[in-house]
Amino acid sequence: MVKRVCGVTFSDSKKIYYFDVLNIDLSKNDCVIAKTERGEQFGVVVTDVMDIDENKLSFPLKEIVRIATDKDVAVNANNEKDADKALKDARDIVANLDLDMKILSSSFTFDRKQLMFNFMADDRVDFRELARKLASIYKTRIELRQIGVRDKAKCVGGYGQCGKELCCASFLDNLNSVSINMAKNQNLALNPQKINGVCGRLMCCLSYENDNYSEYKKGLPKVGSKIMYDDNECKVVSVDIFDRSYKIEMDDGKTIQINL
Repeated sequence: MVKRVCGVTFSDSKKIYYFDVLNIDLSKNDCVIAKTERGEQFGVVVTDVMDIDENKLSFPLKEIVRIATDKDVAVNANNEKDADKALKDARDIVANLDLDMKILSSSFTFDRKQLMFNFMADDRVDFRELARKLASIYKTRIELRQIGVRDKAKCVGGYGQCGKELCCASFLDNLNSVSINMAKNQNLALNPQKINGVCGRLMCCLSYENDNYSEYKKGLPKVGSKIMYDDNECKVVSVDIFDRSYKIEMDDGKTIQINL
């Protein structure tokens, strides 16, 4: 069975979520109301409608409810306005309760059944009183979600050292772990100013080519290692990963390049 599918983004994220279009006639840039795990949400269609074999879907899709009406657009605008006020209220309550946390963003579901806040904190925070006070003001379910510095960068956005919009804020769906070994594997200088992103953590792009570097380095010795050449023990002084070659230094100081 073929399903009609389109990609939708929501105001609180640039991540693309895919939905079953059903029999609705949709086009790119249409505003829609979609069913999500958090309830009904107001979103924008960012892809063309695609016909996809249901057997190729790895999970069941939720549905587009309808194309947004003028009233829906007005409701969404009001929700965003109220979410901004809720953000200010939450920050004031946090200050009054002297909680060690920083509220970063807030958003209502379209049907206002849930009001969600993202916050940062160095340690665990007892925010039960904060949730109670917010629930008494806005009469809806309150969700407080603790996020890390990389998630903060994703929410705030910005530009990286390459001059382009941050990967996390533009197209990355999941912020997978990045290790210092990836930088070492690519022979990068371990200078925090060079390998850290605006979030202060290792740049996500270090992982993009790591598998290729690992593949190209197979069979190549490490710089500083000792190998035998013409019955002499020689020292590896440099390695060219992409050329698949390395240079060794003989006892007399002469260097020889060896190609694999």
